[in-house]
Formats: sequence, C-alpha cells, structure tokens
Amino acid sequence: MGRLLASALLFCSLLLLFDASFSHPLCIDSTAPLSLNTTLKFCSYNASSCCNSTEDLQLQKQFEAMNISDSRCASVMKSILCALSYLQLVLHPGQFLYFATPLFQQIRPNLAKQQITSALIMAAHPDGSNRAFFASQQGKIWLATIPDQGSGGALGLDESNPFVDLTDEVYFDTLFGMMGIAFHPNFAQNGRFFASFNCDKAKWSGCTGRCSCNSDVNCDPSKLGTDNGAQPCQYQSVVAEYTANGTASQPSLATSAKPTEVRRIFTMGLPYTSHHGGQILFGPADGYLYLMMGDGGGTGDPYNFSQNKKSLLGKIMRLDVDNMPSAAEITKLNLWGNYSIPKDNPYEEDTGLQPEIWAYGLRNPWRCSFDSERPSYFMCADVGQDRYEEVDIITKDGNYGWRVYEGPLLYTPPDSPGGNTIPSSISPIFPVMGYTHSDVNQKEGSASITGGYFYRSMTDPCMYGRYLYADLYATALWAGIENPVDSGNFNSSKIPFSCAADSPLQCSSLPGSSLPALGYIYSFGEDNRKDIYILASSGVYRVVRPSRCNYTCSKENVTSLASPSPSSPKSHASQLSDPCNNVVLLFSSLLLLLLGFV
Repeated sequence: MGRLLASALLFCSLLLLFDASFSHPLCIDSTAPLSLNTTLKFCSYNASSCCNSTEDLQLQKQFEAMNISDSRCASVMKSILCALSYLQLVLHPGQFLYFATPLFQQIRPNLAKQQITSALIMAAHPDGSNRAFFASQQGKIWLATIPDQGSGGALGLDESNPFVDLTDEVYFDTLFGMMGIAFHPNFAQNGRFFASFNCDKAKWSGCTGRCSCNSDVNCDPSKLGTDNGAQPCQYQSVVAEYTANGTASQPSLATSAKPTEVRRIFTMGLPYTSHHGGQILFGPADGYLYLMMGDGGGTGDPYNFSQNKKSLLGKIMRLDVDNMPSAAEITKLNLWGNYSIPKDNPYEEDTGLQPEIWAYGLRNPWRCSFDSERPSYFMCADVGQDRYEEVDIITKDGNYGWRVYEGPLLYTPPDSPGGNTIPSSISPIFPVMGYTHSDVNQKEGSASITGGYFYRSMTDPCMYGRYLYADLYATALWAGIENPVDSGNFNSSKIPFSCAADSPLQCSSLPGSSLPALGYIYSFGEDNRKDIYILASSGVYRVVRPSRCNYTCSKENVTSLASPSPSSPKSHASQLSDPCNNVVLLFSSLLLLLLGFV
C-alpha cells in the first residue's frame, strides 16, 4: 500500500503541475455518466455516476486507505477513482502515463503521435481552402488540412506545432478556458483574428476589467457571497485581437501567429463561475463581430441579469471591430473596450438597452451559426435550467424570455435578490426547436444542448436544408426541417447515425449499439465546402455520404462516387422523414475534457 500511495502522490503532483481539473466524475470509456435512481455516497455528480452502489463502496474504501492529506491531491485522486477507467496524461508527443485503478502501469511510448485534447472550436480558413482552425479549451489553436471526402485520409494536424499558443493568458478549468475564435473575413489579406477566453486576475496581471455585477444593474459584488459559485470579478471574459502578419510573406500562407495581443477588444468580470457563453462570430452579411454571453451563473439567474437591459449578461452583442472608438466615444457610451457600436444596433430604438446589445433574455447560448444560404437565419442553442433545451432564431432586439421562461415554459426562480420580471411585461420570442430533459432520459439538470448548422453540403443530399443539433451528454442528434420554407415553423426529431466501415481512424461503437461512441458532443463545425463536423470528446467526426454507411438516399449519385461497402445497402425509403447521419472519425482524442454547461 505504501508503494501505491507514493505512486498516487507522484501522479497527483503531475496532474497539479499540468493544472488539470476534475470537478466531477468522467467516464473515460467515451460514455457519459449513468443516470441513477439513488445518489451514491462517494462517486456521484448530479445524480449520475460511472459506477453502481457496490463499486462505489469499494472505491470509497480504496480512497480512504490512501489517507491523502493534501486536499487538492485528494480531490484529483477521488475523481480518477470514480472514472472507473484509465487516465491518459500527455507528457510530450508520443508518450503517455497510464493510471489504472489501483495500480500504475509502465510508460508506453509507441502510441499514435497525433493526439490533442478534445477540440472545442472549429473555424474554416477564410481563404476558401480545404484548411480549418481547431482550438482547445486550454488555449491552443491549430491549423489543419482537411482530407477530401472519400480519400481515406485523416485530419492533417501537427499537435506539437500549434498555429498560436495562448495558454499563458487563458485560465483553464472545468468551466473556464478558450470559448471562441473568429477570423476576420479579410484574414487572408490583413491577418487579423480574434480569441474569446476566460482569465483569472489572481494569476495574470492583464486580466482586468469592470465587474458585470455593479451598481448600474442593482448588484453589489461585495454582497454576492460564495454560495452558488460566486466569485465576483476574479474571473473575466475577454475578447482580444491577434495577428498573423509578419509570420509569412502574406497572411493567407501563415502557419503561425504572434501570441501577443494587438488590441484588447472586450473585458468583463464575471459574478459566478459558470454560464460564460463566449462564442464569437462575424456576421456574413454585415461583417460585425457577434459575442454570445451567458447569464453569468447562479441557479435561476438570481439577479435577473438576462432581462436587465443595462447588463451585458444573458445577451448577444454586436460590435464593430473595424472602426476603433475615440476616448470620448468610450466615455460617452460607457463601452467595455475598444470597439464601435454599429449604427443600426437596437439601442437607437430601445433607449433602455446598452448599445452593445443585439438580443437578450438568454441563459447560456452554446453554439450559434448563420445559415450559409440565408444569413438572416441566425440560429442559437440556449442551454436550459431544469426542463427544456432550446434553439432560437435570433433577431434584432429579440427577447428570448429567460428567466421568466425556460424555453416555452414559465420559470419560477428559487432566489430573486435582483427582483423579478412580470411575464405580462415582456413579449418573448419562443424557441423554434428544442427538447425536454425527459426526451433524452436524463435526470434533472443532466441535459445540455449543443447548437449546430443548417446542412448545406451535397455530400448527403437527403440531409440538405436541415438544421442539426445535439445534446452534450446524451450522444443524441436532432434534425429540424422548416415547413414551409422561410416560415420559421420547424419540426425536429432524433435521427439515427452510424460510423462508416471505411472510416480512416477506428470508430468504436457504444456497447450493444451501432451508435458511434462520441462521448460528449462539445460543438459542431462547418468547412468551406459546407461539410459538417462533430467535435466530440472522442475525436473529430465528419458527416459523409449515405452509401458509405450502407444507407440508400434516392438523391445520391453513387455511380459517380467511389464504390460503397460491398455489404447489402439498408433501405431508407423515407429520407425526408427519417434522415440518417453517417460519420467518419477524422481525428482521435485521448485526453478527455468535460465542460459543465448545465
């Protein structure tokens, strides 16, 4: 036991050195924690776990026998034991240290070299090529080459050589890190790109900004306390500008960028430790930068930030980053950084709004996108509280109801120090798609929507025009179809999906199922050919043509494509009512991250 304890403490030291975070059990077999009828004594998180009651008792005895005095190390070891599997910690490219309960194994150096942490963000290269950027929660951005459909190639990415490494600025923890990247529409000429991330002012002197909890919104940071995860202003949301200029003869050829900020666009202190949103996008029609911001955390948005028009929490902001403001403009409009306000932002008509706000009443917008065919369709998934996960069409000055409503359902907050909004006083815009937590068979609080894209590729012509979205935990995909077109009326349903037999990397399935073992679905991506990608804890997947998974799509011209698998095709007589997504694994990820979006 002494040898085991010494090994355990050594492993804890390595984990703490790498600033790893294990705030709740993580099943390292690429499956989400199981929903339980009872709460376990030792390994439990939101009524879910990776083990049963018998295993839970055994793990508790193992943990107690270790008698670890260091509280941080004890917390790490408990999370590892509760994972009921092995943890792979990257030491350097090609070498991993394995931990298997309860004994350590030797270092095995001959593993695949292309291993990165789960990609959280994808952005197509603005030059229109077959390249794309991928970013991790820790703060690294990679430039990757995407293989042609059917070529048999995997994603070309050198993990040891990121496009830019911002980990010195990014504060990484379970609920914090890099949240968004956006490349200027003219990046190929001007080299400008932007990153959205969280920072910790206790660890970085550059992490400074006004607190979003302030007298303007009837909130005193000193009185927040520490309940509900309150940490007023310690953690901040940042949007900063960087450049690839000077790293190549022209920006479109750049394979690296400078990690030094060119300009701080936006900084805002957070009241709590969750619901940061943080995605950034350039509008394809107007060229402005959209910033998605959550309500700041706390059960039920206790200070009603989302409905407060003077607060930037629970909002979608629209900023002009091409025209920098003067000092006088910053003071006059009380701006939070270096940006201008587009002239047609809704504050001109609604004088109660802060000038940055484009839409409000959101809880935690997690992955928004513009339809590449109809830019006016600005779709955002908004994570629910207890009952409902929603997809909204975002419009100028739109109020999406939170915390008066959770999706289409009235919501009563458990605590209201910031006051309430009377339902009859607002005109909420209800979601066009969504699902209840019972739809994914999850216990209360264990569902979290991940927004996607309208499918505009002809790779799967039977999927064309549908909006794809998923649940973070449930490994479930939905497709929404609008009928009639341009009506805003959608019908959505879960869709089956499977992994192609000729996937360039081995694509494992869930036990007793043909579903790919995606793990946690963090995000979606779209490349310049409009193909759709799933960014999951088990890797990066791409939607491929139906015949590769032995499904028949009447619109697919298989004669002009590579021959499908020789096994007999399955009949898919009604693709319009029962579409099938078919995916291949393009990049494998061995070090898993778990984001607590609920």
